[in-house]
Amino acid sequence: MSTFEGLGLSEHLLKAVASLGFTEPTPIQEKAIPVLLSGTKDLVGLAQTGTGKTAAFGLPLLQLLQVEHRIPQALVVCPTRELCMQIVSEIELFKKFMPGVQVLAVYGGSSIGMQIRDLRRGVQIVVATPGRLIDLIERKAINLEEIKYVVLDEADEMLNMGFQDDIEFILKNTPKRDATWLFSATMPPEIKRVSRKYMKEPLEITVGKMNTANKMVDHQYFITNAHHRYEALKRLIDFNPGIYGLIFTRTKADAQHIAEKLTREGYNIDALHGDLTQQQRDKVMGEFREKTLQLLIATDVAARGIDVHGITHVINYELPDDVEIYTHRSGRTGRAGNTGVCLSIIHSREIGKLKQIERIVQVPFRKVEVPTGKDVCRKQFFHFMEKLLEADISHGDYETYVPMLADRFAGISKEEVLKRVAAMEFDRFLKYYENSEDLNVRVSAREVPVRGHRERIPIGNGIARKTFSSGSGDFVKLFVNLGTKDGFYKASFLQFVLDMSDLRKEVLGKIDMKEMNTWLEIDRKSAPQMIRAIDGKNYKGRRIRMNDANSR
Repeated sequence: MSTFEGLGLSEHLLKAVASLGFTEPTPIQEKAIPVLLSGTKDLVGLAQTGTGKTAAFGLPLLQLLQVEHRIPQALVVCPTRELCMQIVSEIELFKKFMPGVQVLAVYGGSSIGMQIRDLRRGVQIVVATPGRLIDLIERKAINLEEIKYVVLDEADEMLNMGFQDDIEFILKNTPKRDATWLFSATMPPEIKRVSRKYMKEPLEITVGKMNTANKMVDHQYFITNAHHRYEALKRLIDFNPGIYGLIFTRTKADAQHIAEKLTREGYNIDALHGDLTQQQRDKVMGEFREKTLQLLIATDVAARGIDVHGITHVINYELPDDVEIYTHRSGRTGRAGNTGVCLSIIHSREIGKLKQIERIVQVPFRKVEVPTGKDVCRKQFFHFMEKLLEADISHGDYETYVPMLADRFAGISKEEVLKRVAAMEFDRFLKYYENSEDLNVRVSAREVPVRGHRERIPIGNGIARKTFSSGSGDFVKLFVNLGTKDGFYKASFLQFVLDMSDLRKEVLGKIDMKEMNTWLEIDRKSAPQMIRAIDGKNYKGRRIRMNDANSR
């Protein structure tokens, strides 16, 4: 059995690790730490989120620092504010017995003046989001001349979010670095290009297989009609009374709409999407971490970088187009050795898509029936009984009230009392599900998607290409002056236009993306809505033009 002592860590760090209760390193830590402690070797680490990557690079960074020099020596770049704060909090724990080390998080949505003052006081490790770091570089508020180590964490997420130019700018501004360490859950072509251009013969470490899903997660799917999707979601939530989970939707409109409906029906839920201010986002995330919220519904873009411990379930309200997005979604649960469940609600035409995802991520998906109303009531009833039996009655003066209770219930049998307790707790469930219908769609194993419509799921960063029956006049081609040079790849561009227009993926056809522009097929009826939502808006300082390609 491997131990932290055998990895070459200093006494200060071993003491901190022991105080945290860690006994043996995770696979990525075991493979990466001895290599990184040399301080001179570039590394590409491929591992799913939740496998201990922060310790894999954080512990070597702390050991390699020159504590007496209070200047930035190590730079960790990550995609989101949440991940930035999380990395800093973990490194703070690791440096518990190294009082001279200062770590600073810099990110957007917070006072840049305060961050500049903290930098001037002297820090050795800076953990930053790309946008805020570039602001600081351009203001000459941070000196990267003495940076020896650069870590790109969740690199695939940063590239998906359009940060490729920012990452290259940051690497160009750290000319004296001794080593570059890149950590990613997947290996899209953009990461290969970055590693070839800016890294010297990097050692590649892979924990598990690329694009594979977490083996600690039980992957289940439910087949229902599209118009029953919301009702199926409710049943799955009710059937798992102890759920603490994330629900993923395709658009911010869906996220907000479903959150509002579930809130009205008494569920502890809120939405996370791109229309929230940073203050609103922080409030929602704080409530979710504190478990004031039982459920968080989010789009893929808004959920990037979220790392919350203890998530029991991930629910795909709809399947994503990109396999890598499925891997990231399901990877939010089943972390740090725990088990988790990923549930996908699909309709019969998506079976082919799901089977292709299953083959690529290399884990079995189980078909499960949407619970009946009776199933839900039975599950809730057993959950209530467990809570009743486990109730702590040791801290109250309940003995004082037992005689009064006995007098009040004189002549009523124990069975009658239990029935009344159950009625108080379950009246809503029993009435709601009294005449509930069967939401399952019966599909034979050999059934294929509908004729004239097929879908292909790519292995890499591509998007699900749709091919429609020839001769259909239901689609028009739109031109938009955004392309790969703007940091998009096909899946991220799809997410961008759907979020902007509040449309569903079903309205889109083929996408032809070039460096400077893109041609997009869209359902003729939906085209005006998309043009109104996007044409004339700004993206990274550029005015977006979108119009009918045939009218240019």
